[in-house]
Amino acid sequence: MSDLETHDDDVATSDDEILDVTILEDEEPIVESAFDRPGRWYIVHTFAGHEQKVIGALNNIIKSRELQDQIYEIFLPEEDVTEFKGGKKVTVSKRMFPSYLLVRCEPDPEIFYVIGSTPGVTGFVGAEKTKPTALTRREVDNIIRPFVEGVEVPVAKRRLPTHEFDVNDTVQIKTGPFATFSGHVAEINEDQLKVKVLVDIFGRETPVELDFTQVTKL
Repeated sequence: MSDLETHDDDVATSDDEILDVTILEDEEPIVESAFDRPGRWYIVHTFAGHEQKVIGALNNIIKSRELQDQIYEIFLPEEDVTEFKGGKKVTVSKRMFPSYLLVRCEPDPEIFYVIGSTPGVTGFVGAEKTKPTALTRREVDNIIRPFVEGVEVPVAKRRLPTHEFDVNDTVQIKTGPFATFSGHVAEINEDQLKVKVLVDIFGRETPVELDFTQVTKL
């Protein structure tokens, strides 16, 4: 009888071990979000084309004033975009939000002042200069893709640029050698932010490729 009881205990122990292994295999992967890092994320606006200069200047300030424990991270959102150059398809890195940076820091008015006073910075995005609005978890995760252990996270799709043009629209050219000319939209290239306009030149309809900013809808 005692042998049978011992055998039952062994079986029970084996079942527990199998159950433990199953639980481990079914554990969800660890997700690391930039939102959970120390401090809060804020959006900083810069002069056009001064993003890298601001990053360099702010890094120098952080180092000289020993603010590493208050200003933790500067992030320039970029994405890979496919373009056509010289008839070939190439992938280039472009800024997702030109003239904007993300800064992770402590929500301290003095730190806000240091960042806002950095050369090239025009201010924070938020209701008040002394108390900018921090990004939410969803906003941070949409810009800085969360890292999932053991899983390849898909790259966020590039958002199509907004514009008001449709094929066959009548537009007027604002700048360039054909300024004041009008024509009809023949093609729209959203990837390159360009439109092809058919313009009447010397009595002949000629296609002219222009940036979105060079034309206005009539």
